[in-house]
This record gives sequence, structure tokens and C-alpha cells, in this order.
Amino acid sequence: MPDSQWPPKPRVLSCQSVARSRLFHVESLELRFANGAERTFERLTGSDQGAVMIVAMPDPEHVLLIREYAAGFEDYVLTLPKGLIDPGEDVISAANRELMEECGFGAERIEPLVELSLAPNYMRHRMQVLLATELYPRRLPGDEPEPLIVETHALEELPALLLREDFHEARAIAALYIARDTLRQRQEQDMPPSW
Repeated sequence: MPDSQWPPKPRVLSCQSVARSRLFHVESLELRFANGAERTFERLTGSDQGAVMIVAMPDPEHVLLIREYAAGFEDYVLTLPKGLIDPGEDVISAANRELMEECGFGAERIEPLVELSLAPNYMRHRMQVLLATELYPRRLPGDEPEPLIVETHALEELPALLLREDFHEARAIAALYIARDTLRQRQEQDMPPSW
């Protein structure tokens, strides 16, 4: 839909900080919409640097997943390697660093796939999803409290992964489907593999 068909953005009447922790900052927004309705919204703000999530493939059929503790669920989950982009760091460098810290591999080739958001009504967080291939062993120390368990799974077995109780992070699921479909499309177009 062209921008001219959208209503104008709501007017921000006020914005104030209502809570802050080491990781989170909650703001309260007083908004007035074009039709005159006024509402209070709360949102989480965070680092404007952004974050990366890496679909790392040691070969054309498999992907690396990590098992890490998720405090929100008070349990271990299976997901993709990911992390914040450090100040002054570009997206590709951040992805390679996180891959080395969390999986013990670097990548000769890293390419952006898509940008995803999570709960945009409540937070402004954006995550860059990248495809990493041509992996080589390389470990960097990370900030994880314990060593992460790295597992290798077949990319074509996504339906089986979805049946697992420990694999449910929406961004990781979306990233894997996007990577799988991108690779399938390249095969159909006879594009040279990136391995």
C-alpha cells in the first residue's frame, strides 16, 4: 500500500522512562492518533546497535544449532547462534565473532538474508539474519556463563525440529525457513553453491 493511503503516524504527546535495568529500559508513550483517540503505550528500548542471528552451515545440508539456557523459560532451548552488534562493529564482523564465540567456527563467507523484528508493538529490536558458509575451526572467548552445546541438524528436517519441545524461538524458525528457501531457489536457478 502506498504511503499516501496510510493514515498519518500518531503524534507523540510525551515519552518518559518508567523503569530501567541492566538490560532493559521501559518507556511510556502518550500518543494521539489522527482520529483524535489518545492511548498510552509502553515499549522496551535497547541498544540501537542491533543484533545478528547466524544460520551457519558446515556443509550444504546441515546447520549448526546451539543449546543455551533461556532465563525467560527457566530451561535450555535449541536455537541459532546470535548476539548484539558491538559499537563500531559491522554486521558481518559481528556475525563472525558471535559464530566463533558460540560455535567455535569462523566463516569465509557471510551474507545477509533478512532483517527480523520481534514484538514490534512493544519493542524496537531488529535482528539481522545472516547465512554463514565455508566454515573453519576458530574459537573466541565469549560472555556465556557456561560452554554452549553445539548440535548439527539437517536443514531439510525442519518439520522434525518443530516437534521438539526445546525448539520454539520464532526468529530461529523463521531464519531457518528463509535460509532453506533461499538455498532451494538458488539450486533451481542453477546458481553456483557458496561452498
